[in-house]
Amino acid sequence: MKIRVLIVDDEALARTRIRKLLGEETDLEIIGECANGPEAIAAIGDRRPDLVLLDVQMPEVSGFDVLSALPAESWPVVVFVTAHDQYAIQAFEIHALDYLLKPFTHARLLTAIERARRHLRSRDLASLNQNFADWLKASQGQPAYFSRIAVRSGSQTLFIKVEDLDYVESAANYVVLKAGNESHILRETLTSLESRLPAHLFLRISRSILVNLERIKGIQTAPRGEYLVVLNDGRQLLMTRALREIQSRLLFASEPANAASPTGVKVPSES
Repeated sequence: MKIRVLIVDDEALARTRIRKLLGEETDLEIIGECANGPEAIAAIGDRRPDLVLLDVQMPEVSGFDVLSALPAESWPVVVFVTAHDQYAIQAFEIHALDYLLKPFTHARLLTAIERARRHLRSRDLASLNQNFADWLKASQGQPAYFSRIAVRSGSQTLFIKVEDLDYVESAANYVVLKAGNESHILRETLTSLESRLPAHLFLRISRSILVNLERIKGIQTAPRGEYLVVLNDGRQLLMTRALREIQSRLLFASEPANAASPTGVKVPSES
């Protein structure tokens, strides 16, 4: 029997490319395409595909929303497709079958298809779907903070722990992640990334810089009356937010719940 495949992506060119790349797989039958989440919900419920190539980020109704709207016992095998590394992290952490990070190669697509074939042959989807269902239920209404950030480096994807970051600096529609002597470039706005980083750990000291609170050694006054955040390794970052607000975060926000005294970060008094 052929594997019935549904392609879900809000970009027509992306759907066409996937269909073309799968054209020579004789055991696959493309039963349809969907351009948005509501179409996908209806198609999965009505047509019962065996495998869905599901775009994660779609307007209004995401790929995760699609699955949330369907009973877990009716889920097909799902391979997530995304142009954004961070969704790949989510898929990785919730034990999804596989994900494709755009732009993916023909060989990478076929690797994901082969994994799907193996699962369909074994019909061992219950535990996979249950893991995902539990994650969806637990995450509803709660901010989904990153524990790692995925960045492309040549032909590989690196997973950077957020606590390893020293600071993050914006550069137009990109951000530069600074971790020790390493720098990584990510296609993401600083505002978007800030909303997905743990608020207790990161502090925005200016329009363009987010700093890991654990990396701050102190704050010093610059010759022109400005303030500089001094990191543990001596690097200095210009601060433009109000000193009093940042003092409060440094002294109290990053403390453990049972701490009895301030963190010991040196800050000047505001006069």
